[in-house]
Amino acid sequence: MKIIETEYWCLMLPPEWSAEQSEDVVMISDQDGIGELAVTTLIQDNASAGEASAAIVAEEESPEVADWSPAQVGPFAGVVGSFKEDGLVIREWYLTYRSALLYVTYACGIEDDGLDTGAVEEILGTLVPGDALL
Repeated sequence: MKIIETEYWCLMLPPEWSAEQSEDVVMISDQDGIGELAVTTLIQDNASAGEASAAIVAEEESPEVADWSPAQVGPFAGVVGSFKEDGLVIREWYLTYRSALLYVTYACGIEDDGLDTGAVEEILGTLVPGDALL
């Protein structure tokens, strides 16, 4: 397993997955190229905004998602939803932990929907807060 670490979070990747980091976004994909997982980190000035803000931000930023469901990914909590657009299935998570808001997306072609679900859940299941949040 490979470890992807940022100042605010850390997760592990199976051997067939790789990641590219830029300042704000970590792009994660597997070698077969079915889909792509992206994690964007936003730091809130008001650390007490908490879980409620994840749902509020999700509804404001992603109006194309009709139904949001509660999500718990390690200590991060928030909402998850999905929609279809331009031949893609896009799943979005808005997750908070202390002052961090993670915007996580997974996108794949409609014909490949569900093929990476287990792997994506396994990867997200390893998510832990980084040193800046402890």
